[in-house]
Amino acid sequence: MTRGTRGIRAASEAHERWRGWREATQEALYGPAGFYRVRPEGPAGHFRTSVHASPLFAGAVARLLCRVDEALGRPASLAFVDLAAGRGELVTGVLAALPGDVAARTRAYAVEVAGRPRGLDHRIEWLTEPPGGVTGLLFANEWLDNVPVEVAEVDSAGVARRVLVRDDGAERLGEPVGGAEARWLARWWPLSAAQGLRAEIGLPRDTAWASAVAALDAGLAVAADYAHTAAARPPFGSLTGFREGRETAPVPDGTCDITAHVALDACAAAGGPERHAGTHGARHAHDGATRRADDDAAPHAGRCVPECTPSGALLRPQREALRALGVAGARPPLALASTDPAAYVRALARASQAAELTAPGGLGDFMWLLQPVGAVDASALLVDVADHEEE
Repeated sequence: MTRGTRGIRAASEAHERWRGWREATQEALYGPAGFYRVRPEGPAGHFRTSVHASPLFAGAVARLLCRVDEALGRPASLAFVDLAAGRGELVTGVLAALPGDVAARTRAYAVEVAGRPRGLDHRIEWLTEPPGGVTGLLFANEWLDNVPVEVAEVDSAGVARRVLVRDDGAERLGEPVGGAEARWLARWWPLSAAQGLRAEIGLPRDTAWASAVAALDAGLAVAADYAHTAAARPPFGSLTGFREGRETAPVPDGTCDITAHVALDACAAAGGPERHAGTHGARHAHDGATRRADDDAAPHAGRCVPECTPSGALLRPQREALRALGVAGARPPLALASTDPAAYVRALARASQAAELTAPGGLGDFMWLLQPVGAVDASALLVDVADHEEE
């Protein structure tokens, strides 16, 4: 057999390999030739996040960090952890937006599986897993949707089975869902016996979020993502792909992003203090931008929805969170166009950017999970700013 025929045979065998979506996605996104490891353009080349839409987003996160700083009594060392940092755009923008006295005390961390970008601010520590024992704000923007999960589908007999996938995206049904995954479905995403119903099993995301929250000794952890809650799960799941700015079929071959909306209510329960106490101080193996779930994880605490999140946690639409942090999108008064045309144009541009960040049907529909650690009141951090602070 020649080297060339060996390569053809290996490619053919990979093409015929059937496995669960979690394993396939893990390799496609975070493996040696994965989407998030090797593509030079970074995530911004394939999809537009709030960070890329406007610097107003980083400014709002900086304002939230300042409020966390005040709630913590202005500690000597204040951490900002940008989880799934991409190319460091958010952490760079936050540092630039902070007041000088806060920036001087801030220790900035970027957590990402890809290598450190050239020219990144020297103040930013580049890590492959969150630092432990820090005090401040951990912010995970569009991270959990990329934590790989298994997909379940109901067969003709009404049984929920694991969906298996090949590298070319073809699917077939595998074994029935069992164990901790079945318990997760029963609690968070119960499926009826109707054939074809699907669900993404969010257990790995719950474990990943609990581990991220455990990095904080005190402060606030925030996850901002596509999300749903028990009151409105998508009946056929939400697994999809993105390539070069367009939504595409999810194919686990390393050429596209693979994502699914997040059951943030389940994550909120997993990240509560009763779980945080059990994981605090532990170091968890980091595999790409995700953390492996413990298949024998204990069942979550009581079921929750946005009106009933555990232990002070909040679930809020992004539009509400950003407006409370000064991103309002109000058009400037027309009179300003006459008195200061340049200022009017600048204000109009900011209003347009704010409108995109808060738009219904778009980025404004993202959900924020705010999970406090220690004596921090998450609701007190989302208070309306004075009119002159709005952008």
